[in-house]
Amino acid sequence: MFLAEKLLLGDNLLAWLLLALGAALVVGNGLALLRPPARSRTGDLDRAPVRRSVIMIAIGAVAAIWALATLVTA
Repeated sequence: MFLAEKLLLGDNLLAWLLLALGAALVVGNGLALLRPPARSRTGDLDRAPVRRSVIMIAIGAVAAIWALATLVTA
């Protein structure tokens, strides 16, 4: 038996990991913008920096779409 047959999720492991990472970037930063914490702790920001969060959402969306396209065409 080849090693690729035993791998979790087969030959597409990198694409699945990229999809998970991209989706996590989109969801995490989106929720940070939409629902800031009710009370901030000492030294924390009141809300997430908008520009940085939007850039991270865009990077995550590109990564997730790229991974999804790779999985669909494979």
